[in-house]
Amino acid sequence: MLETIQSPADLRQLPPEALAELCTEIRDFLLKSVSKGGGHFSSNLGTVELTVALHYVFDTPKDRLVWDVGHQAYAHKILTGRRDEMHTIRQQDGLAGFPKRCESPYDTFGVGHSSTSIGAALGMALAARQKQEDYQAIAVIGDGALTAGMAYEALNHAGDLDADLLVVLNDNEMSISPNVGALHKYLTRLLSGRMYSTMRESGKKVLSSSRSLSKLAKLTEEHMKGMVLPGTLFEEMGFHYYGPIDGHDVNEMVNVLSNLRQMKGPRLLHVVTQKGKGYEPAEEDPCMYHGVSPFDLQKGVVAAVRKSSPTYTEVFSDWLCDMAAQDQRLIGITPAMREGSGLVKFSEQFPERYFDVAIAEQHAVTLAAGFACEGLKPVVAIYSTFLQRAYDQLIHDVAIQNLPVLFAIDRAGLVGSDGPTHSGNYDLSYLRCIPNMVVMAPAHEDECRQMLYTGFLHDGPAAVRYPRGKGIGTLPETAMRALEIGKAQVLRHGKTGIAILLFGSLLESAQKAADVLDASLINMRFVKPLDETLLCTLSKDHELFVTLEDNAVQGGAGSAVNEFFHAESLEVSVLNIGIPDTYIEHALREQQLIMCGLDADSVIQQIRSHAFLKTKAYTRPALVSSA
Repeated sequence: MLETIQSPADLRQLPPEALAELCTEIRDFLLKSVSKGGGHFSSNLGTVELTVALHYVFDTPKDRLVWDVGHQAYAHKILTGRRDEMHTIRQQDGLAGFPKRCESPYDTFGVGHSSTSIGAALGMALAARQKQEDYQAIAVIGDGALTAGMAYEALNHAGDLDADLLVVLNDNEMSISPNVGALHKYLTRLLSGRMYSTMRESGKKVLSSSRSLSKLAKLTEEHMKGMVLPGTLFEEMGFHYYGPIDGHDVNEMVNVLSNLRQMKGPRLLHVVTQKGKGYEPAEEDPCMYHGVSPFDLQKGVVAAVRKSSPTYTEVFSDWLCDMAAQDQRLIGITPAMREGSGLVKFSEQFPERYFDVAIAEQHAVTLAAGFACEGLKPVVAIYSTFLQRAYDQLIHDVAIQNLPVLFAIDRAGLVGSDGPTHSGNYDLSYLRCIPNMVVMAPAHEDECRQMLYTGFLHDGPAAVRYPRGKGIGTLPETAMRALEIGKAQVLRHGKTGIAILLFGSLLESAQKAADVLDASLINMRFVKPLDETLLCTLSKDHELFVTLEDNAVQGGAGSAVNEFFHAESLEVSVLNIGIPDTYIEHALREQQLIMCGLDADSVIQQIRSHAFLKTKAYTRPALVSSA
């Protein structure tokens, strides 16, 4: 049956009794395709029936369907003409792992970060009102996204405006108890049906002449519903609440959604689903199966065994536990990224000092500031792309007050298959312009450990930014030593008048380029403060400075070097190599480095092609012969 569905229009030709079988086929397709090619797994298995029901009832893409945390939208992609391309998902030149406007007209809003769907769908609903056009706006939010403040900001606004908006809350953290499931189903059908809506509106008209009676009726209705339904919060915010209903009963959802489609105003449907539905290992451990590499369905995902070389995240995890054992003041904070940021071991060993604030990056930073005010030493473990969401708090609550908060910034630079929504390409640019900040970028794993220790000891805000995955394989030392803040490290003295200034993890590219070109190589270590003394010394016998960083060229570490040389009126030539001024599409990180010209061969070619080396004034024999 699935092979006959090329669009939601085809889906809507099916009789209702065929939908359950179609859901089974979609789930089987997902099991096979994701296990072969990798991708987000458990969340997508849980939204099959919901996706089918939404596209069956609503006239997509005319009706705007907005997904939140887009890694639950694989079934949506399958039903909207992309089934045959699903094997390319998250691969170079393949489908994106999230909804993407330029990929399909059914992807009405690009997502990657959470909690944006209600605000975006509200904008679309209000646009329909402004343009006097007839289409529905539906936000599908879940997977923890309601823990973020901006979701409630949008709910509050929508309820106040009485907007024609449907919010579908995909709740995969709770289940419907068998003994009350029938009651919930009956109540939801009743509350979403025409009889209840007619009685409700008629009652409003009758009681409208008396403000006191009208207010009493509204309060009575809400409190009666609150006795048996968990929707009082949403009702108080101006939404009509319906549910919870079984998110794996596709026909029941079709019935309820069909009723809700005929209604106006802010509506919220509470749907309960199970992550990993239909694959027992994912049902038992949805976190393990959240995002997977290719695996054998029969054997399941085998937990990775740490090899001799740890990832940067593992280096942070080990350091955090070691440091916590030494210093009782250490507090670990994460915005719902315990596994991804490497805090699992810390949360188990030091539960009283571990705080997961849910998807609330702004709160995470201000919470850390509060801890720091009281003499504790908070460490905020956060992805680079998510720290962007707390930029005001970083400046206002931490940096202005010069509080000792350490930011352990994971997934800095290019991140691979998650694509531009998750790339941490801007942290050096947005951090180095903030007064009081100390910003560090390790070249290898042991340096990452030592920088974390350095930042922890610093009596002010500090950040250590490191990439996803492994480095060059340098095993971290058990001992911890503080680095001299603002002091770079000379790794190689060259003879051609070229100095490569490395900021961060591109050590292999820098070493190869330095060897081939006989250039000096400096591990700058600190983006802020720069080692200005060393730069002045180097300028005496180096004519060309090449800055190399896994960050946007605009405003990055290279720009800091440019500004210094300009301020000191030093007559040198500078070549900035980094991530270009464009969004880098999803691919393997190694492929992205080549796309950005950050692999060793590309770096060498860019240096050789630099205009300065082609002037007659520059005639060093060693470089000419190597070219």
